[in-house]
Amino acid sequence: MANESPDTPPRRTLRRTPRPTRRGRLALFIGVVLVLVVAAAVLVPLLTRAPRVEQARSLVIPEGWRASQVYAAVDKALAVEPGTTEKAASTADLALPAEAKGNPEGYLFPATYPITSGTTPRGLLAYMVDTAVERFGADHITEGARRNGVSVYRTVTIASIVQAEADSVADMGKVARVIYNRVDRGMPLQMDSTLNYALNRSTLHTTTGDTKIDSPYNSYERKGLPPTPIGNPGEQAMTAAIGPTPGAWLYFVTVAPGDTRFTSSYTEQQKNVAEFNRNHRGASAG
Repeated sequence: MANESPDTPPRRTLRRTPRPTRRGRLALFIGVVLVLVVAAAVLVPLLTRAPRVEQARSLVIPEGWRASQVYAAVDKALAVEPGTTEKAASTADLALPAEAKGNPEGYLFPATYPITSGTTPRGLLAYMVDTAVERFGADHITEGARRNGVSVYRTVTIASIVQAEADSVADMGKVARVIYNRVDRGMPLQMDSTLNYALNRSTLHTTTGDTKIDSPYNSYERKGLPPTPIGNPGEQAMTAAIGPTPGAWLYFVTVAPGDTRFTSSYTEQQKNVAEFNRNHRGASAG
């Protein structure tokens, strides 16, 4: 090439890496500092700002509440139109036993349930029913029902009556025994709680007219258990229903708070009922 001798060593092309001047280095330093300051200004709030977590509320379903009471409470808790939850119950395809025939009474398990902005009536009802099915499907309950010769669903029905009738937890086993004894003897239950369910009320006073109403829940006129539970029992009532206290009792009445008397004698029951009536007349007069 270009008259270069082959013995002449090739010339090296020198490439000088540009270096910033002192003024350039200062400008670069200031630029880096500014970038860091801006980044920190953006990053610090992101790091220090706590994530926004929705505060869950709670809905308490007491033991013994009827389905109608649960529906009203859910409507209020979720701020929806009255009747919304009851309507949802009829279309929600809940995981109920076949014997329930789609009626969730008895399976809206009493507990405290969390509620958020995303909670729906259908979702909450499904949660309650799933909880009941899980609890009532426990081995000790299924075995207790089998031992007593009734289905789990009928055991829930018995427990719902126990929940409504017993004056205390200590009395639950005895109330359950009265139910079994009367059913076994072919006697009507004659439980005021079943009439109250039919009439959608809660009272200690039952009239002769009340005992004549035409309803499958009128246990004065009809023998055996009512067609469905009459409320949603808790675990203590279920425990009593699967393991009733041994005894021959056929009658009971709570003559005063904390004083429930059980007997197998009709004559003794009449005396106890008379005392109950005197106590309540005295309370009304006072």
